[in-house]
Amino acid sequence: MRKVIALDIGGTNTRVALINEDYVVENVLIKPTVVGNLDLFLASVADVIREGIPSMEGVIAISAGVPGRVRHDGYIYALPNIHISAIPLSEYLEKEFGLPVFVRNDAEVAALAEANVGPYKDCKSLYFVTISTGVGGALCIDGKLVNSSYEVGHTMTAYHNEIHEFEHMASGTGLRRLCDMNGLNIEDARAFFELVKNKHPLALRVYKDWIKMLAEWIEMNQDNFSPDVFTLTGGVMKSKDIFFEDLRRACPSSRIEECGCGQQAGLIGAAVFGFQKVE
Repeated sequence: MRKVIALDIGGTNTRVALINEDYVVENVLIKPTVVGNLDLFLASVADVIREGIPSMEGVIAISAGVPGRVRHDGYIYALPNIHISAIPLSEYLEKEFGLPVFVRNDAEVAALAEANVGPYKDCKSLYFVTISTGVGGALCIDGKLVNSSYEVGHTMTAYHNEIHEFEHMASGTGLRRLCDMNGLNIEDARAFFELVKNKHPLALRVYKDWIKMLAEWIEMNQDNFSPDVFTLTGGVMKSKDIFFEDLRRACPSSRIEECGCGQQAGLIGAAVFGFQKVE
């Protein structure tokens, strides 16, 4: 059976898995990501593959999802959370392992997981959204990525007669800025949603603004791309019991669901991308 070595490279951890063409995960290894040094980073990725994948039998490709902008040939412009830039990851790993290497933005590969393996894989079109430190998204049609920017978090949005980047106001981190603008001091998004749960008057007012802002952004993407379903994931979904149904009610034209692949989305999506590229 054919297999792909899948990498999910994040600012904190790097995960590697061996995944077969039935999308069964056969091996998984998680190691801390090396940050701040390009050469050490590249060497560490090769090392985690060697440690996590002891046998290359049946392996047809290496495929990675990374938190940054990627050129069509797998060259990464920058990984801001890893504090390196100009990263020839694909070229480096091809020389190390003698296999084709494919690299894509992590939000895009997670979208591929949802569109091909998750519970909504039968939908013709799916728009993946992650709301955490920032906001990312990607559109899949017939299980393939199309030309929708994964940097949708940089969409401009108006608030209090000012223009802001959407993720700077609506992400988990952005919620702190949104609260600050309204005179509410919070430690983090979790603390904010706890205030909402306890019906804190000012928190409820900010919450109403946040739901409206998020709903308008989703409806904008509904108008632009007409996906059959939006699937949501990310850190804010830890508070889904508080806001998810309110968000659904605020988006009557859109079907909104929780992502089905969970923590495996990055790895599974990288494997999907690898198999698609080989084919």
